[in-house]
Amino acid sequence: MCSTVLTFVAAHVHMMFDFRYMLFNMVAFQDLVAAVEINIPDKVFSEAQESIRHRKAPEMGAAAFFCLLISLWVQDATATNLGFRRSDFPHDFVFGAGTSAYQYEGAVAEDGRSPSCWDNFTHAGKMVDKSTGDVAADGYHKYMEDVKLMSVTGLEAYRFSISWSRLIPNGSGAVNPKGLEYYNNLIDELVNHGIQVHITLHHLDLPQILEDKYGGWLSPRIVEDFTAYADICFREFGDRVTSWTTVNEPNIGLMASYDVAIFPPARCSDPFGATKCTLGNSSTEPYIAAHNTLLAHASVFSLYKEKYQAMQKGVVGISFYSYWSYPLTNSTVDLEAAQRCKDFLFGWILDPLVFGDYPEVMKKNVGSRLPSFTKNQSELIKGSLDFIGINHYYSLYVNDRPLETGVRDYNTDMSIYIRGSRTDPPAGQGAPSNIPSDPKGLQLVLEYLKGTYGNLPIYIQENGMGSANGSLDDTDRIAYLSSYMENTLHALRNGVNVRGYFAWAFMDLFELLSGYQSRYGLYSVDFADERRPRRARLSARWYSAFLKEKAGTSALLWDAR
Repeated sequence: MCSTVLTFVAAHVHMMFDFRYMLFNMVAFQDLVAAVEINIPDKVFSEAQESIRHRKAPEMGAAAFFCLLISLWVQDATATNLGFRRSDFPHDFVFGAGTSAYQYEGAVAEDGRSPSCWDNFTHAGKMVDKSTGDVAADGYHKYMEDVKLMSVTGLEAYRFSISWSRLIPNGSGAVNPKGLEYYNNLIDELVNHGIQVHITLHHLDLPQILEDKYGGWLSPRIVEDFTAYADICFREFGDRVTSWTTVNEPNIGLMASYDVAIFPPARCSDPFGATKCTLGNSSTEPYIAAHNTLLAHASVFSLYKEKYQAMQKGVVGISFYSYWSYPLTNSTVDLEAAQRCKDFLFGWILDPLVFGDYPEVMKKNVGSRLPSFTKNQSELIKGSLDFIGINHYYSLYVNDRPLETGVRDYNTDMSIYIRGSRTDPPAGQGAPSNIPSDPKGLQLVLEYLKGTYGNLPIYIQENGMGSANGSLDDTDRIAYLSSYMENTLHALRNGVNVRGYFAWAFMDLFELLSGYQSRYGLYSVDFADERRPRRARLSARWYSAFLKEKAGTSALLWDAR
């Protein structure tokens, strides 16, 4: 926004306002604002005066001061135009933002970290833009200033993941002291700034050594190693962390890894892979990997409940990727297709954890390719979650697709066609490319989860919008986020036990699907600059203003250099 008005300022103002002029000669600047036809209330001018009083710099350019006024004006408008406020949500409802280890940290070969599956995948040139997360947002070196940014923004909580490869380089056994030090320092910094810590243990970045050793999630051996890894995390960090997510979106992540091969370890079989694979079986491996993931999750849940929960008072859950599935028509077969989509997408993960077994339609369509739980396993996994985490971005329309004979994968087992809108043609593998925003769909997902799985606590762990140009003036992102937050409030008022909302992402990151071609951050990161400077987007200022309404204050966010 400021770039639009700076040309006017430069053309009409040829002086520097010193500190005293700023404080006592506001009339001239009010005349300037009137000239560009921006209606900034008097209280915003007063707030700008007060902000300058607390600045230590002896002078400020007219352009910079004008940007300050615009920023405060945006924040003032936020409180009056949203239709809801922070105080409309319960006091213990948390608002935050998130990142993940490989996407944020960088420093992939520093201080004892071993390669994860993503290091091998990206170095093999498998990303669309041939990028890697070698440096990413350089969070390993910049976490202290980033936590300060979170505090200035007013974040109430921060969700991040631990790099298993950094903490335990061999996948099992000895802890890396430098990795332990990094996460202890990060957690301490967050706690010292009054920010809740929400940790994900596994965000799709398995240590490559475990993939090489026994096939990673395809082997039951992963259960023991994942439990031992979680035990170390609970022991070392649990005195300051009370929210643990075991695995991030295994439903979509495992399909992407073992069916269509767009995520590491990129295993698939013809004709289902996005590329030609030399290893894998798309018909069976996604189900095997998910089965072992569920058993690993349940083992970790049991460990925490028996060994740590009484003292640490924390909770353990799992997250999954969600979208709302509308039936394309009101025909019986399309209504059944929409429900079948929910059973495959939600029920694949949640039915075992709530009821002890997979959905009946999955057992029918997948048949013997779907692993079965023993009686003891079913008893272990049933009820093994304290909360549900969802990552939600859009809705889709689905209609019936006859169940194919012959070899099938997860997508053909689901036997649906999907599209972004009623008028689109059916999409191929994966989601349609152009999907309109549908905030109502989030409310419907939340209410569906309440009705189907009991009123478990729910955290929206990811919700956001990517853009290709990385503009700082991201009014479209503000519209997106605010509409989904509003529908979260509607669901809450309808009795859904939703406990928190995390914007994705706190800053621009290495995105797992698109590398650096898509930017989701409230803060921009200049990846062409080795310093990786952060700059506040308009959405960061807006989110800050929304959050700080609770405390009756406004945020003043300067670009982070």
